[in-house]
Amino acid sequence: MVGSIVGSNMAATDARFLSSNFGNSFSINTRIHRFHDRSQIVIPRAQSSSSPSPPSDKKKTKSRPGTTTTKESEETVAKKLDVAPPPTAQSPPSPPTLKLDDVNPVGLGRRSRQIFDEVWRKFSGLGQMSRTTRPDEQETLDSLLIREGPMCEFAVPGAQNVTVLVVGATSRIGRIVVRKLMLRGYTVKALVRKQDEEVMSMLPRSVDIVVGDVGEPSTLKSAVESCNKIIYCATARSTITADLTRVDHLGVYNLTKAFQDYNNRLAQLRAGKSSKSKLLIAKFKSADSLEGWEIRQGTYFQDTTASKYDGGMDAKFEFTETERAEFSGYVFTRGGYVELSKKLSLPLGTTLDRYEGLVLSVGGNGRSYVVILEAGPSSDMSQSKQYFARISTKAGFCRVRVPFSAFRPVNPEDPPLDPFLVHTLTIRFEPKRQRPVDGLAAAQQDLRSFSLVFEYIKALPAGQETDFILVSCTGSGVEPNRREQVLKAKRAGEDSLRRSGLGYTIIRPGPLKEEPGGQRALIFDQGNRISQGISCADVADICVKALHDSTARNKSFDVCHEYVAEQGIELYELVAHLPDKANNYLTPALSVLEKNT
Repeated sequence: MVGSIVGSNMAATDARFLSSNFGNSFSINTRIHRFHDRSQIVIPRAQSSSSPSPPSDKKKTKSRPGTTTTKESEETVAKKLDVAPPPTAQSPPSPPTLKLDDVNPVGLGRRSRQIFDEVWRKFSGLGQMSRTTRPDEQETLDSLLIREGPMCEFAVPGAQNVTVLVVGATSRIGRIVVRKLMLRGYTVKALVRKQDEEVMSMLPRSVDIVVGDVGEPSTLKSAVESCNKIIYCATARSTITADLTRVDHLGVYNLTKAFQDYNNRLAQLRAGKSSKSKLLIAKFKSADSLEGWEIRQGTYFQDTTASKYDGGMDAKFEFTETERAEFSGYVFTRGGYVELSKKLSLPLGTTLDRYEGLVLSVGGNGRSYVVILEAGPSSDMSQSKQYFARISTKAGFCRVRVPFSAFRPVNPEDPPLDPFLVHTLTIRFEPKRQRPVDGLAAAQQDLRSFSLVFEYIKALPAGQETDFILVSCTGSGVEPNRREQVLKAKRAGEDSLRRSGLGYTIIRPGPLKEEPGGQRALIFDQGNRISQGISCADVADICVKALHDSTARNKSFDVCHEYVAEQGIELYELVAHLPDKANNYLTPALSVLEKNT
């Protein structure tokens, strides 16, 4: 896997905010840094000039690199909601006096956050008015506030038709995510565990608050109703194993399942025409569902001497008394394998080129298998090519996601897989490359035997955007004696999201800092090498930008602030310059990172 770091400066909200309130001017840089051993992406951000702007009674317009004079910043727009009266001529203002706290970066960040929160409390009152307006007046009011009013600069096209559910909306990152979403015109729902005065004071009044618990699946049905996308910022408040499992693992699983169930209900109402509907290839609910599946045996090579001592191989596929479709057997022959195969029968007019991969719901004893697709013209099977991908299962039931991009040709000279031509699906077991299952002694496991129970096989719909954004962590900053437990729960939640079939983006920030965003370059990487911190505001901005960025779909990445390495052990070097007038730093950053499956 090749990691990478792309540099692009974003004229971030917090950087512009400090500029408008504290007289600093900012410039924008864009550059790419690359690791000597593995590439990474560094996103340089707004840089502050050393000399503050002198105070002036008149407004002046000055063009600076990376900024614009035709648009107003988010904070400038918000400040219009509460404008102080100008000083009178009889009492001229006294010259400002600077204190140490006024130039302290920590103090500036705290003050900017307080001012921004205060502005939002005033602005959210406008959202409260919209609840009491008549339906025929709602569109007019939205037009005044968002599409035609002072907020139009930051509104994302079509955002008013997108509902985003923020889980963990009162967390350090979640509070900023909510405000950024509302400022861009999204409809925001917030999932909270309890609705009390403290929670209400943290969120704007126009946010649709839903009470629920990610650990209780029955409370999530109303939360995902009418939602198009989900941003999951929740994290366990303690390092107790039960809390970690409930929030970071099962919470993600429960929410993805509730979201999928909601999408399936929409598909049924639309006669199966939902863009997020999976294509059912096989469902094993009765003995009749086993028809058409064939069991085959073979060897990769012939060894006449060793064959005298081989124990043979055998396999069967049956519908058991417990009403399960089970593929089981053993392979004691050296270089041997057994496989289960079927020629696909898709609905009329349906082809797999409209889908991005397969998802298998299976259970068993934790063996690994090879999924083989045969593709070629149906009129001449002799022209078919074989493509394979290896999958791993767990002891018990799990969902395994296999994108078509993971399939490699058996013959290296064959062209890449074309899903349009796929006509046969095969699942093969072979003793080689098998590993013992965690929790069982190696002596108690015979890696030459297997058992695989099938629930269903489906094709995953292709999409351009992510459906579920998960904020995880790198493990840096966690107490060493609890780090393993925290990461275990986080990684389990990530795996459940990958296997859900939803388009996902997994963000693993370094240790979180309470400071303004947009002040420093960002490093994007893959490979668990990041140890530096990052501000909550920067993480929130990445979440919002990833909603409609096609390069963020099905990606997992680490991110932190740029840091200066010690002399002689530099990790990256300047290799390119990428100016980006649209200030879209995420696309170049993620376009060179690998997809995770």
